[in-house]
Amino acid sequence: MQAYKIEKTIKENGQLVLNGLPFMADEQVEIIILQKPKTKKKNPYPLKGKLITYESPFEPVALEDWEVLK
Repeated sequence: MQAYKIEKTIKENGQLVLNGLPFMADEQVEIIILQKPKTKKKNPYPLKGKLITYESPFEPVALEDWEVLK
């Protein structure tokens, strides 16, 4: 059995219209309708608008790591 997936939105009057299906006339098909789960859109910029503060921005960082090079 071949499966075809089509995503459509139900109209206000409860109708669902399917056009351009890849089947011949008089072919029997089985139709299963599943409700698509509502997904929350993920924010692509999670830090946008957040307050960022720097503690001691001019102090050196990781001084102990430089000991390895000596």
